[in-house]
Parts: sequence; structure tokens; C-alpha cells
Amino acid sequence: MQSAEIELKFPVADLEALQSRLRYLGFQLVTPRTYEHNTLYDTPTRDLRARREVLRIRQYGPLCTVTHKRLASQQPDTTRYKVRIETETIVAEREALAEIFRQIGYLPVFIYEKYRTEWSQPTGSNSDAAAHLVIDETPIGTFAELEGPTEWIDSALAELNVDPAICLTDSYGKLFLDWKQRTSSPAENLTFADIASPVLTPR
Repeated sequence: MQSAEIELKFPVADLEALQSRLRYLGFQLVTPRTYEHNTLYDTPTRDLRARREVLRIRQYGPLCTVTHKRLASQQPDTTRYKVRIETETIVAEREALAEIFRQIGYLPVFIYEKYRTEWSQPTGSNSDAAAHLVIDETPIGTFAELEGPTEWIDSALAELNVDPAICLTDSYGKLFLDWKQRTSSPAENLTFADIASPVLTPR
């Protein structure tokens, strides 16, 4: 399935307060807190990175997906939103797909882990249309991602009392590199094994 992905991140200082606010605003819990493992693949010469593309295998609970992301040809207000064309499908065997990638020259280049909780909010008069907010508890902090139409993202930020000035369009790879620079950490991947974090303990 291919679709345009429009999103913004923001750091979460008080997780319990955010989730209470989501319930108050009518957001519905779609998936409770679930462990997620992501591996990015690229050529040895980082051809995909040079083109600002992503090739990822994700294990989210029992669900395994493969995703390719690329820049959209036209991006609305690129200074504010992250816009990508995403092609994604479910796969049955993660290890088999990883081996196929290796055989055609795509190798693991970055691993990142998190605990993700998914929420949704119906939009407009069409009950099937929904916008999503996910909460990602990572080894370097907790972030929320809003994904949906730009108008809904702006409205949700206002309802959640989030200052747009703190919003981010950075990937978790970029956030990790910035964190490494600030902390001088030797960690090579954004994993709980590499970075001590209380997030590792299930609640």
C-alpha cells in the first residue's frame, strides 16, 4: 500500500498527563504499549541515504512489515511538516526478508527500538477517516507523533496545549545522532541494550 505520510513529532515531558488529555479529547486507544524493533537497510555506499530514502523492516508485536519511504515531489510547508511517500506491506518471515536484502546488497545499517502506544481520533463527517497519535518511549526519551491532514495536526497541537515551536520533523536516526553528539555516547544503535533506560521496564 502506498500513501502520503504527513507528521510532526514533539517531546513528551509528562506521559501520564498526555494520555489523560487524549482520553478527555475523545482519542481512542488502538494499540496498547507494545515493543517495536526496527532495522534500516542500505547499500555499503549508503545509496538510499544519499537519496533521502528509507528501507525498513519493522517488528511491532506479532506484526512484521517492510516499508520504503521517499520524499514527496510536492511538500506543503516543508518547514513545519515531515512529508514522505510511504509504501508498506505485511511480511510473514522477517529473517527470510532480511536474507533476501543481504543477497541483493542491502545490509543492516541502523537499529532502533521503542515501546509504542497508538491512539486515533475520528475526523470530519466520515467515521472511517481517522488521524493518529502515537507515543514512542525510546531509550533517549519519549516522543509523540501526530500523523494526518495538516489542518488536523495543527488543531490537535492546540487541543493538547503543545507549542508548535517544540515540534520536530527529525527521524529517530537524526535524534539519535544529535543525542550522541550531546552526550559523547559510544552507542551505535538506538537500543535498550546500548543505552541504559528505565523505559525498558514494562509498566
